[in-house]
Amino acid sequence: MQIDNLEQGYFGIGIQNGKTPENLGVLWRSAQNLGASFIFTIGNRYHKQACDTHKAVGAMPYFHYDTFEDFYKHLPKSALLIGVELTDEAELLSDFQHPRRAVYLLGAEDHGLSNEAIEKSHKLIKFQSTFSLNVAVAGSIVMYDRSVKGTVIY
Repeated sequence: MQIDNLEQGYFGIGIQNGKTPENLGVLWRSAQNLGASFIFTIGNRYHKQACDTHKAVGAMPYFHYDTFEDFYKHLPKSALLIGVELTDEAELLSDFQHPRRAVYLLGAEDHGLSNEAIEKSHKLIKFQSTFSLNVAVAGSIVMYDRSVKGTVIY
């Protein structure tokens, strides 16, 4: 049986200027369990966390970018940047069809994504909630939604 790697797809997930290191550990644990291909941070770096009990950082590629510009310059070819942000323009996660090749970007709970990240995202998604969610919870829900719905070709 021949496998077409591009058809299979992949996804990565990361946080821009994460505020609480514990959230990163929880998100990375979920990423490992829900099939992420890689994880990343922009701005603040990841430091080893007790809540990353599966040691996800050693099990999958972890990338760090000092700035959003550096991150954006290194997006994988043909991957769509999916910003997770509570804006009027964002599509509800419940209606969203996940692309086969995606990079999901979450912002810090207190500031969200930068304006540049919002502008450069190929798609924006949000939850049907009044207030923002914990970043690790939000990322976990997005990844679970992807695993349940599957992906489509964009």
